[in-house]
Amino acid sequence: MPILTDEEADALDEELTRTVPKLTDVEGPFIKNYRNSMLVALDQFSAQYLQARMLATKQTPAELISEMVRERIAATA
Repeated sequence: MPILTDEEADALDEELTRTVPKLTDVEGPFIKNYRNSMLVALDQFSAQYLQARMLATKQTPAELISEMVRERIAATA
């Protein structure tokens, strides 16, 4: 990318400041994948436990929690 002159940079800044991005109804792949996700707050002990398990198993927090839930369901069945 070429280096802009001061005048070009100022013009680009003004253009980006004046214009409003157009939003669409189309959902991208990331929105579709995370539409049903939930934000969950954890206590300090639980967060540290998940972090330690993440590092040991190379799994994401969602994978670890899912695994724990499945194990609990299997144990009660």
